[in-house]
Amino acid sequence: MNLEIVPGRLTVPSLSALAAFEAAARHGSFTRAAEELNLTQGAVSRQVAHLETVLGVALFQRARQRVALTPAGAAYAAEIRDGLSRLAAATVSTMAFRGAGGVLNLAILPTFGTRWLIPRLPRFTEAHPGITINFTTKLVPFDFAREPLDAAIHFGDPVWPGARLHRLMGEEIVPVAAPGLVARLGLKEPADMLRGSLLQQSTRPRAWANWLEQQGLPPQRALMGPRFEQFAMVSQAAVAGLGLAIVPRFLVEEELRSGSLVIPFDRPVTGTEGYYLVYPETRAELPAVVAFRDWLLAECEMAS
Repeated sequence: MNLEIVPGRLTVPSLSALAAFEAAARHGSFTRAAEELNLTQGAVSRQVAHLETVLGVALFQRARQRVALTPAGAAYAAEIRDGLSRLAAATVSTMAFRGAGGVLNLAILPTFGTRWLIPRLPRFTEAHPGITINFTTKLVPFDFAREPLDAAIHFGDPVWPGARLHRLMGEEIVPVAAPGLVARLGLKEPADMLRGSLLQQSTRPRAWANWLEQQGLPPQRALMGPRFEQFAMVSQAAVAGLGLAIVPRFLVEEELRSGSLVIPFDRPVTGTEGYYLVYPETRAELPAVVAFRDWLLAECEMAS
């Protein structure tokens, strides 16, 4: 039996056969897959055998009471597992249209999430107790069509094909350092900062260069220094005295209040880039997205 490829029609084996195969592949056992799916071992075996017939390729090597994936089976299992996960996520999202609740799968920038967003979330959950937010971190833009995500917090320009963007806020970039390091370096003017180590944030490679150029200083040393992936790591390195950091002011407000960091020269740099809420057109009317969007824009307006 071969798959019939008909133009305009999806060529997909039955969902029950795919579920049986994925469970057997994950457990490495037809028996354990049967227990998970509340089927008999024979039923799982028949589903997998039927799938192998449809595909025309062996998915398992069978030896006595044990089974092991063939190379083709291992590759297929990885793809099927992702596909079934996306089907489950799509089903949950669609069910959310029944009411005001649901699940919001949100990608956030890690430091923005921990320092700004999450402390404010109790107000959202109080207003929308039926909505559950699942978080993942993304440092760079991605393809919504290939990720099981409903929305994202993005920093940069308002460009994201196939998506809607809402500007949340801009930022002021300032240099910060531990008070002890300021004293050791004897910082009296911006040029003195070049005697210290300039801590780098990997997604903002021009941050130091932009600030130094604004002060009329040469940017040659702008990229020389330890590199970190997240602003939280950069700010903690600065607190530890490892060097001087260049960070958005609002992300280090706690350290500035406590005195663990100071701004030696309060000469901020502002740019055209900003923080945006982004979501694909296909999610624009999802109740959880609409509720989160309206709440987040109101929070940003209050904070400005």
